Amino acid sequence: MSFPSSPRWSGSDPASPVDEEERLRELGYQPVLARRMGGFGNFAISFSVISVLSGCMTLYGFGMNTGGPAVMMWGWLGVGLFVLCVGMALAEVTSAYPTSGALYYMADRLGGRKWGWYTGWLNLLGLLGAIAGIDYGAALFTGAFLHLQFGFDPTPGSTMIIFMIILLLHATLNLFGVKLVSVLNSISVWWHIAGVTLIVGVLAIVPKNHQSPEYVFTEFVNGTGWENPIYVAAIGLLLAQYTFSGYDASAHLSEETSNASVTAARGIVRAIWVSWIAGFALLAGLTFAIQDYAGAQNSETGVPPAQIMIDALGTGGASALLLVVIVAQLFCGNAEVAAASRMVFAFSRDNALPGSSLWRRVSAKTQTPVPAVWLSVAVPCLLALPSLYSTTAYGAVTAINVIGITPAYAIPIYLKLRAGDRFQPGPWTLGKWSKPIGWIAVVWVAIVTVLFLLPQSNPVTVDTMNYASVALVVVMTLATVWWFVARRTYGVPQPQSYGSAKEQAELADHIV
Repeated sequence: MSFPSSPRWSGSDPASPVDEEERLRELGYQPVLARRMGGFGNFAISFSVISVLSGCMTLYGFGMNTGGPAVMMWGWLGVGLFVLCVGMALAEVTSAYPTSGALYYMADRLGGRKWGWYTGWLNLLGLLGAIAGIDYGAALFTGAFLHLQFGFDPTPGSTMIIFMIILLLHATLNLFGVKLVSVLNSISVWWHIAGVTLIVGVLAIVPKNHQSPEYVFTEFVNGTGWENPIYVAAIGLLLAQYTFSGYDASAHLSEETSNASVTAARGIVRAIWVSWIAGFALLAGLTFAIQDYAGAQNSETGVPPAQIMIDALGTGGASALLLVVIVAQLFCGNAEVAAASRMVFAFSRDNALPGSSLWRRVSAKTQTPVPAVWLSVAVPCLLALPSLYSTTAYGAVTAINVIGITPAYAIPIYLKLRAGDRFQPGPWTLGKWSKPIGWIAVVWVAIVTVLFLLPQSNPVTVDTMNYASVALVVVMTLATVWWFVARRTYGVPQPQSYGSAKEQAELADHIV
């Protein structure tokens, strides 16, 4: 497998980086965003969005119920390997089409307008669902921390207030521009790595008792109500698959990244394999440290990992580690808002959303899509409102994230494979491994898409139903209805379509 870093665009010097501003014009867009993010910052945003300290910790209780330690550990290893294939295949297409629109732009160019349209709506559903899941998870952990420190009662109402405060914080931070976002993401990388090292190290040294390796890697727990262990293990993969999402953030920030044709592709792949290693260590550290399995599942804090830490370290130690996790989750949510807002901006730039003329506006001062940022926190707030009335609503939100964003990853990969020699790779390419890795990615996404539409608890009631299928139908229905309204105005530009002075002046009107 070769990952050459020299550009292949016609007329370019093989020894020099791609002129990304010129490449963007070739793809049909006039640059309006500030290209102030480096390669490490681009990797950092995807790594921050994946955030093992968010996904693994937030859904650890789900994993304890759907397969237990064995499924969590082996599932993480298996899912991580397949996701790495998806990430490498997606990185190859990203290198050829480094735009903020990312997945839907790739699908449109490779498959046509309708492919791009539905890919965009799936991607947008996944990104907005991810913000709701990440920030609501941070609110749950914040409630658990306040409960330990001050006796705070984390009711659904108080958790919702914390959640809304977190959303407001993330909107505010993103309004300052991509440079601050990049700095925060770079700090986030080291915070995550140090945090995982600290948590695993403390849980390995301090507790007097640890579970055996046999328990950690073979203990199967089924609290779903379903009798078939294979079925239970399959739906238990949600913990890993949910965590391994959001790495398209590197692609969405490509118009703000230097040498994006290479660095955005590398950012996707590096974020996945570094998270793969860190997440395995974190899950192992938590599982070895379990003192009371049932007690952790039914913890008064509402957060099983918090109870594991309390049992192993005491209240003081657990509070300190929880604070590490909460800060990591805040970094994660902030990065996801950045990615989602760029998707909103790009989709509106191509007239795909209701009110597109508003959402594509860019601040002349910060070169940030301000209205898109506000929309990217307002919709997740609405998505999480059912959590006030249903204890299963949070699981539904995480399922919405997975069912929206995961198929969107596979569509441009499939269309690239279908295009054959018509696809012209960018400077980052898989070479002879492109087709086998691409087909592995497509088949894997097809399998997990089916799995995550299945009911997760038995009997299936209003409270236990998996609402991912409902969300998918609703969004596809809305996308179809809106298609008949916007089909005459929607469309990604053909190469050089923004070349005239008149068209560039029209685009400049979007900068306020």
